[in-house]
Amino acid sequence: MNANLSPNPNDPKLQALLQAVSQKLGVPAEQLKRELQAGKFDAALSGMNSTQAAAFRQAVQNPQMVEKLMSTPQAKALYAKLTGGK
Repeated sequence: MNANLSPNPNDPKLQALLQAVSQKLGVPAEQLKRELQAGKFDAALSGMNSTQAAAFRQAVQNPQMVEKLMSTPQAKALYAKLTGGK
């Protein structure tokens, strides 16, 4: 995957991650998605401590990191839980 390509915003894994983050931050998923697509991270970063915010910024700038993160057993379990095992 080319690092200059943006992740597919309709990817089911990305949608599940957006839902999980939106619930944790108390920000509607669509608002979070719009802000992230526009390069605005205020809503996403507002509920994070500095370590989490730094990790988030690094992940957003590196699609391979997001892909690697989403392939972990924990992410797969979260995805299964959020989608009802689909």
